[in-house]
Amino acid sequence: MEVNKELDLAWDFVNNTDRNVFLTGKAGTGKTTFLHRLKMKSLKRMVVVAPTGVAAINAKGVTIHSFFQMPFGPILPNETLGSTCRFNKKFNKTKINIIKSLDLLVIDEISMVRADLLDGIDKTLRRYRDKAKVFGGVQVLMIGDLQQLSPVVKDNEWQLLKPFYKNAFFFSSLAYQECHAITVELKHIYRQDNPKFINILNEIRNNTLTAASAKELNKRYQPDFIPGEEDGYISLTTHNNRAERDNNTALEKLKGKPYKYSARIEGKFPEFAYPNKEELVLKVGAQVMFIKNDSSIDKRYFNGKIGKVILLDKDEVVVKCPDDAFNIITTPKFGTI
Repeated sequence: MEVNKELDLAWDFVNNTDRNVFLTGKAGTGKTTFLHRLKMKSLKRMVVVAPTGVAAINAKGVTIHSFFQMPFGPILPNETLGSTCRFNKKFNKTKINIIKSLDLLVIDEISMVRADLLDGIDKTLRRYRDKAKVFGGVQVLMIGDLQQLSPVVKDNEWQLLKPFYKNAFFFSSLAYQECHAITVELKHIYRQDNPKFINILNEIRNNTLTAASAKELNKRYQPDFIPGEEDGYISLTTHNNRAERDNNTALEKLKGKPYKYSARIEGKFPEFAYPNKEELVLKVGAQVMFIKNDSSIDKRYFNGKIGKVILLDKDEVVVKCPDDAFNIITTPKFGTI
Protein backbone atom coordinates (compact mmCIF):
# COMPACT_ATOMS: atom_id res chain seq x y z
CA MET A 1 0.00 0.00 0.00
CA GLU A 2 1.37 3.39 -1.04
CA VAL A 3 1.94 5.88 1.76
CA ASN A 4 1.45 9.59 1.15
CA LYS A 5 3.14 11.71 3.81
CA GLU A 6 1.18 14.86 2.97
CA LEU A 7 -2.17 13.07 3.28
CA ASP A 8 -1.11 11.44 6.54
CA LEU A 9 0.06 14.81 7.83
CA ALA A 10 -3.24 16.46 6.94
CA TRP A 11 -5.16 13.57 8.53
CA ASP A 12 -3.19 13.86 11.77
CA PHE A 13 -3.62 17.64 12.03
CA VAL A 14 -7.36 17.49 11.34
CA ASN A 15 -8.17 14.52 13.57
CA ASN A 16 -5.62 14.75 16.37
CA THR A 17 -5.30 18.52 16.90
CA ASP A 18 -7.52 21.61 16.86
CA ARG A 19 -5.34 23.44 14.33
CA ASN A 20 -6.96 25.08 11.31
CA VAL A 21 -5.77 23.59 8.01
CA PHE A 22 -5.66 24.74 4.39
CA LEU A 23 -5.45 21.62 2.23
CA THR A 24 -4.45 22.31 -1.36
CA GLY A 25 -3.10 20.57 -4.44
CA LYS A 26 -3.77 20.30 -8.15
CA ALA A 27 -6.30 18.04 -9.87
CA GLY A 28 -6.09 14.34 -9.00
CA THR A 29 -4.05 14.67 -5.82
CA GLY A 30 -6.78 13.29 -3.56
CA LYS A 31 -8.47 16.34 -2.01
CA THR A 32 -12.01 15.06 -2.62
CA THR A 33 -11.08 11.50 -1.61
CA PHE A 34 -9.60 12.89 1.62
CA LEU A 35 -12.87 14.71 2.36
CA HIS A 36 -15.01 11.62 1.77
CA ARG A 37 -12.69 9.52 3.96
CA LEU A 38 -12.89 12.19 6.66
CA LYS A 39 -16.68 12.08 6.64
CA MET A 40 -16.67 8.28 6.86
CA LYS A 41 -14.00 7.74 9.51
CA SER A 42 -13.42 10.88 11.56
CA LEU A 43 -14.82 10.89 15.08
CA LYS A 44 -15.28 14.65 15.05
CA ARG A 45 -18.71 16.23 14.69
CA MET A 46 -18.50 18.11 11.41
CA VAL A 47 -20.42 20.16 8.90
CA VAL A 48 -19.37 20.40 5.25
CA VAL A 49 -20.17 23.57 3.30
CA ALA A 50 -19.22 24.97 -0.09
CA PRO A 51 -19.70 28.33 -1.86
CA THR A 52 -21.97 27.11 -4.68
CA GLY A 53 -24.77 24.59 -5.08
CA VAL A 54 -22.80 22.42 -7.49
CA ALA A 55 -19.74 22.38 -5.22
CA ALA A 56 -21.94 21.53 -2.25
CA ILE A 57 -23.47 18.58 -4.11
CA ASN A 58 -20.02 17.30 -5.08
CA ALA A 59 -18.87 17.57 -1.46
CA LYS A 60 -22.15 16.05 -0.20
CA GLY A 61 -22.68 19.14 1.93
CA VAL A 62 -24.71 22.35 1.89
CA THR A 63 -24.04 25.87 0.64
CA ILE A 64 -22.43 28.42 2.93
CA HIS A 65 -25.30 30.85 2.43
CA SER A 66 -27.86 28.18 3.29
CA PHE A 67 -26.20 26.89 6.45
CA PHE A 68 -25.08 30.25 7.85
CA GLN A 69 -28.04 32.21 6.42
CA MET A 70 -25.66 34.75 4.94
CA PRO A 71 -26.96 37.84 3.14
CA PHE A 72 -26.20 38.31 -0.54
CA GLY A 73 -23.80 41.11 -1.36
CA PRO A 74 -20.80 42.45 0.57
CA ILE A 75 -20.46 41.78 4.29
CA LEU A 76 -18.44 44.63 5.72
CA PRO A 77 -16.11 43.85 8.65
CA ASN A 78 -17.56 46.76 10.64
CA GLU A 79 -21.09 45.34 10.36
CA THR A 80 -22.35 43.73 13.54
CA LEU A 81 -24.50 40.61 13.32
CA GLY A 82 -28.10 41.48 14.00
CA SER A 83 -27.54 45.20 13.49
CA THR A 84 -28.87 45.27 9.93
CA CYS A 85 -31.89 43.77 8.21
CA ARG A 86 -29.56 41.64 6.10
CA PHE A 87 -28.18 39.93 9.20
CA ASN A 88 -31.41 39.90 11.15
CA LYS A 89 -32.17 36.21 10.69
CA LYS A 90 -32.72 33.99 13.69
CA PHE A 91 -31.45 30.41 13.63
CA ASN A 92 -33.76 27.68 14.86
CA LYS A 93 -32.82 25.66 17.93
CA THR A 94 -31.61 22.70 15.89
CA LYS A 95 -29.19 24.86 13.89
CA ILE A 96 -27.92 26.58 17.04
CA ASN A 97 -27.33 23.22 18.73
CA ILE A 98 -25.42 21.97 15.68
CA ILE A 99 -23.18 25.05 15.75
CA LYS A 100 -22.61 24.81 19.50
CA SER A 101 -21.65 21.12 19.31
CA LEU A 102 -19.51 21.49 16.19
CA ASP A 103 -15.92 20.21 16.31
CA LEU A 104 -14.93 20.72 12.68
CA LEU A 105 -16.16 22.95 9.87
CA VAL A 106 -15.06 21.85 6.38
CA ILE A 107 -15.17 24.47 3.62
CA ASP A 108 -14.70 22.89 0.19
CA GLU A 109 -13.70 24.90 -2.93
CA ILE A 110 -12.25 27.57 -0.65
CA SER A 111 -10.69 29.38 -3.64
CA MET A 112 -14.19 30.65 -4.53
CA VAL A 113 -14.95 31.98 -1.04
CA ARG A 114 -14.66 35.75 -0.79
CA ALA A 115 -12.77 37.32 2.11
CA ASP A 116 -15.89 39.00 3.47
CA LEU A 117 -17.84 35.74 3.35
CA LEU A 118 -15.21 33.94 5.46
CA ASP A 119 -15.36 36.83 7.91
CA GLY A 120 -19.15 36.45 7.94
CA ILE A 121 -18.73 32.78 8.88
CA ASP A 122 -16.36 33.84 11.66
CA LYS A 123 -18.92 36.34 12.99
CA THR A 124 -21.70 33.76 13.00
CA LEU A 125 -19.64 31.16 14.83
CA ARG A 126 -18.48 33.70 17.40
CA ARG A 127 -22.11 34.78 17.91
CA TYR A 128 -23.20 31.34 19.07
CA ARG A 129 -19.95 30.08 20.60
CA ASP A 130 -16.85 31.84 21.99
CA LYS A 131 -16.82 35.50 20.94
CA ALA A 132 -13.16 35.85 21.91
CA LYS A 133 -11.89 33.06 19.60
CA VAL A 134 -11.53 33.04 15.82
CA PHE A 135 -14.31 30.94 14.26
CA GLY A 136 -15.77 30.75 17.75
CA GLY A 137 -13.22 28.09 18.64
CA VAL A 138 -14.32 25.71 15.86
CA GLN A 139 -11.56 23.95 13.94
CA VAL A 140 -11.78 24.81 10.23
CA LEU A 141 -10.50 22.71 7.33
CA MET A 142 -10.33 24.69 4.07
CA ILE A 143 -9.93 22.60 0.89
CA GLY A 144 -9.21 23.97 -2.56
CA ASP A 145 -6.82 24.98 -5.31
CA LEU A 146 -6.01 28.67 -5.67
CA GLN A 147 -5.19 28.13 -9.34
CA GLN A 148 -8.75 27.08 -10.09
CA LEU A 149 -11.92 29.17 -9.71
CA SER A 150 -11.53 32.54 -8.02
CA PRO A 151 -14.09 34.55 -6.02
CA VAL A 152 -16.76 36.47 -7.90
CA VAL A 153 -16.82 40.15 -6.97
CA LYS A 154 -18.53 42.90 -8.95
CA ASP A 155 -16.91 46.31 -9.36
CA ASN A 156 -19.47 48.09 -7.18
CA GLU A 157 -19.05 45.42 -4.47
CA TRP A 158 -15.27 45.73 -4.54
CA GLN A 159 -15.57 49.51 -4.06
CA LEU A 160 -17.21 48.77 -0.71
CA LEU A 161 -14.78 46.00 0.25
CA LYS A 162 -11.39 47.35 -0.83
CA PRO A 163 -10.93 49.68 2.20
CA PHE A 164 -10.83 46.50 4.31
CA TYR A 165 -9.13 43.86 2.11
CA LYS A 166 -6.02 43.62 -0.06
CA ASN A 167 -7.90 41.37 -2.49
CA ALA A 168 -11.08 39.30 -2.62
CA PHE A 169 -9.47 35.92 -1.81
CA PHE A 170 -10.26 34.14 1.46
CA PHE A 171 -6.68 34.49 2.73
CA SER A 172 -7.11 38.28 2.87
CA SER A 173 -9.91 37.92 5.41
CA LEU A 174 -9.43 39.08 8.98
CA ALA A 175 -10.40 35.64 10.23
CA TYR A 176 -7.79 33.84 8.12
CA GLN A 177 -5.07 36.21 9.28
CA GLU A 178 -6.01 35.43 12.85
CA CYS A 179 -6.55 31.67 12.57
CA HIS A 180 -2.88 30.79 11.75
CA ALA A 181 -3.85 27.94 9.45
CA ILE A 182 -1.33 25.27 8.51
CA THR A 183 -0.98 24.73 4.76
CA VAL A 184 -0.64 21.17 3.48
CA GLU A 185 -0.01 20.80 -0.27
CA LEU A 186 -0.72 17.45 -1.93
CA LYS A 187 1.64 16.74 -4.83
CA HIS A 188 1.22 13.07 -5.71
CA ILE A 189 -1.34 12.49 -8.50
CA TYR A 190 -3.53 9.42 -7.99
CA ARG A 191 -6.08 9.94 -10.75
CA GLN A 192 -4.18 8.10 -13.48
CA ASP A 193 -7.11 6.63 -15.43
CA ASN A 194 -6.72 9.46 -17.96
CA PRO A 195 -3.18 10.86 -17.62
CA LYS A 196 -3.45 12.78 -20.91
CA PHE A 197 -6.45 14.73 -19.61
CA ILE A 198 -4.75 15.35 -16.24
CA ASN A 199 -1.72 16.72 -18.08
CA ILE A 200 -3.90 19.10 -20.11
CA LEU A 201 -5.67 20.27 -16.94
CA ASN A 202 -2.36 21.04 -15.26
CA GLU A 203 -1.06 22.91 -18.32
CA ILE A 204 -4.16 25.10 -18.24
CA ARG A 205 -3.79 25.48 -14.48
CA ASN A 206 -0.22 26.78 -14.92
CA ASN A 207 -1.03 28.85 -18.04
CA THR A 208 1.39 26.72 -20.11
CA LEU A 209 -0.99 25.07 -22.58
CA THR A 210 1.04 23.48 -25.38
CA ALA A 211 0.06 23.39 -29.04
CA ALA A 212 -0.32 19.60 -28.82
CA SER A 213 -2.73 19.87 -25.90
CA ALA A 214 -4.72 22.63 -27.59
CA LYS A 215 -4.99 20.42 -30.67
CA GLU A 216 -6.23 17.54 -28.53
CA LEU A 217 -8.95 19.74 -26.99
CA ASN A 218 -9.96 21.16 -30.36
CA LYS A 219 -10.64 17.66 -31.69
CA ARG A 220 -13.89 17.87 -29.72
CA TYR A 221 -14.89 21.27 -31.09
CA GLN A 222 -18.03 21.07 -33.25
CA PRO A 223 -18.68 24.55 -34.70
CA ASP A 224 -22.04 23.62 -36.22
CA PHE A 225 -23.35 21.71 -33.20
CA ILE A 226 -26.91 22.60 -32.20
CA PRO A 227 -28.24 20.67 -29.19
CA GLY A 228 -31.76 19.29 -29.22
CA GLU A 229 -34.39 20.93 -27.05
CA GLU A 230 -34.59 17.97 -24.67
CA ASP A 231 -30.85 17.29 -24.45
CA GLY A 232 -30.36 19.56 -21.42
CA TYR A 233 -27.11 21.22 -22.50
CA ILE A 234 -25.84 24.21 -20.53
CA SER A 235 -23.85 26.95 -22.29
CA LEU A 236 -20.79 28.27 -20.47
CA THR A 237 -19.82 31.86 -21.20
CA THR A 238 -17.09 34.22 -20.04
CA HIS A 239 -19.29 37.24 -19.32
CA ASN A 240 -22.74 37.88 -17.85
CA ASN A 241 -23.81 40.05 -20.78
CA ARG A 242 -23.16 37.15 -23.17
CA ALA A 243 -25.24 34.84 -20.99
CA GLU A 244 -27.99 37.47 -20.86
CA ARG A 245 -27.98 37.77 -24.64
CA ASP A 246 -28.17 34.00 -25.16
CA ASN A 247 -30.96 33.66 -22.61
CA ASN A 248 -32.98 36.44 -24.26
CA THR A 249 -32.49 34.86 -27.69
CA ALA A 250 -33.74 31.49 -26.42
CA LEU A 251 -36.71 33.15 -24.71
CA GLU A 252 -37.71 35.03 -27.87
CA LYS A 253 -37.80 31.76 -29.83
CA LEU A 254 -40.47 30.37 -27.54
CA LYS A 255 -44.08 30.82 -28.60
CA GLY A 256 -46.60 31.99 -26.10
CA LYS A 257 -47.27 34.94 -23.86
CA PRO A 258 -44.42 36.42 -21.80
CA TYR A 259 -45.12 36.97 -18.11
CA LYS A 260 -43.33 39.71 -16.17
CA TYR A 261 -42.69 39.35 -12.44
CA SER A 262 -41.50 42.46 -10.62
CA ALA A 263 -39.76 42.37 -7.26
CA ARG A 264 -41.44 44.03 -4.30
CA ILE A 265 -38.82 45.83 -2.26
CA GLU A 266 -39.45 46.91 1.32
CA GLY A 267 -37.23 48.96 3.59
CA LYS A 268 -33.53 49.46 2.89
CA PHE A 269 -32.46 46.79 0.44
CA PRO A 270 -29.45 47.80 -1.71
CA GLU A 271 -29.45 46.84 -5.37
CA PHE A 272 -26.19 44.87 -5.10
CA ALA A 273 -27.91 42.51 -2.64
CA TYR A 274 -30.82 41.56 -4.92
CA PRO A 275 -30.98 37.74 -5.15
CA ASN A 276 -32.36 37.95 -8.70
CA LYS A 277 -33.23 40.48 -11.39
CA GLU A 278 -35.68 43.19 -10.38
CA GLU A 279 -37.90 42.20 -13.32
CA LEU A 280 -38.09 38.56 -14.36
CA VAL A 281 -39.57 37.68 -17.77
CA LEU A 282 -40.65 34.07 -18.33
CA LYS A 283 -42.54 31.97 -20.89
CA VAL A 284 -43.90 28.45 -20.72
CA GLY A 285 -41.10 26.18 -21.97
CA ALA A 286 -38.29 28.38 -20.65
CA GLN A 287 -35.39 26.55 -19.01
CA VAL A 288 -34.73 27.94 -15.54
CA MET A 289 -32.32 27.35 -12.69
CA PHE A 290 -33.14 27.59 -9.00
CA ILE A 291 -30.80 29.92 -7.12
CA LYS A 292 -31.95 29.06 -3.59
CA ASN A 293 -32.35 25.86 -1.59
CA ASP A 294 -35.85 24.72 -0.63
CA SER A 295 -36.20 25.65 3.04
CA SER A 296 -39.29 23.48 3.51
CA ILE A 297 -39.19 19.92 4.83
CA ASP A 298 -39.81 18.58 1.29
CA LYS A 299 -36.41 19.77 -0.10
CA ARG A 300 -37.82 19.79 -3.64
CA TYR A 301 -35.08 21.93 -5.14
CA PHE A 302 -31.59 23.24 -4.49
CA ASN A 303 -29.32 26.00 -5.73
CA GLY A 304 -28.33 24.95 -9.26
CA LYS A 305 -31.25 22.60 -10.01
CA ILE A 306 -32.53 22.98 -13.58
CA GLY A 307 -36.01 22.53 -14.97
CA LYS A 308 -38.57 23.90 -17.43
CA VAL A 309 -41.51 26.20 -16.82
CA ILE A 310 -44.78 24.36 -17.51
CA LEU A 311 -47.31 26.88 -16.16
CA LEU A 312 -47.41 30.60 -15.42
CA ASP A 313 -49.97 32.86 -13.81
CA LYS A 314 -50.01 36.02 -11.73
CA ASP A 315 -48.84 34.50 -8.44
CA GLU A 316 -47.44 31.13 -9.41
CA VAL A 317 -44.63 29.61 -11.48
CA VAL A 318 -44.71 25.84 -11.94
CA VAL A 319 -41.48 24.07 -12.89
CA LYS A 320 -40.88 20.46 -13.95
CA CYS A 321 -37.37 19.06 -13.51
CA PRO A 322 -35.98 15.98 -15.28
CA ASP A 323 -36.33 12.74 -13.31
CA ASP A 324 -38.76 14.33 -10.83
CA ALA A 325 -42.14 12.66 -10.45
CA PHE A 326 -43.64 15.92 -9.19
CA ASN A 327 -44.03 19.53 -10.26
CA ILE A 328 -42.43 22.34 -8.26
CA ILE A 329 -44.83 25.19 -7.50
CA THR A 330 -43.12 28.48 -6.63
CA THR A 331 -44.90 31.51 -5.21
CA PRO A 332 -43.83 35.02 -4.11
CA LYS A 333 -41.77 35.16 -0.96
CA PHE A 334 -40.14 38.06 0.89
CA GLY A 335 -40.98 40.45 -1.93
CA THR A 336 -39.56 38.35 -4.75
CA ILE A 337 -40.84 35.39 -6.76
